[in-house]
Amino acid sequence: MIQVAFSNSFKKSFKKRIKGQNEELFFKKMELFIENPYHQQLRTHKLSGKLKDLWSFSLDRNIRVVFYFVDTNHVIFENIGTHDEVY
Repeated sequence: MIQVAFSNSFKKSFKKRIKGQNEELFFKKMELFIENPYHQQLRTHKLSGKLKDLWSFSLDRNIRVVFYFVDTNHVIFENIGTHDEVY
């Protein structure tokens, strides 16, 4: 099981960008992520270019959570928002 921590930038982005239905969706997807960060519904993938040390998973077709692995059991969520906001 994965342990998740939130960076200050993630907390700011979450508060600013995620409301209502998307907030509920975030917590459902986070439960999946904690059980299996590579669950098929999350579409988890490694990023490239300037974000090459980061990973991402999808809440829906447009909203992404950007994170990195501290080790195999710990991750830090770095950013959340639409595709254009986080990449």
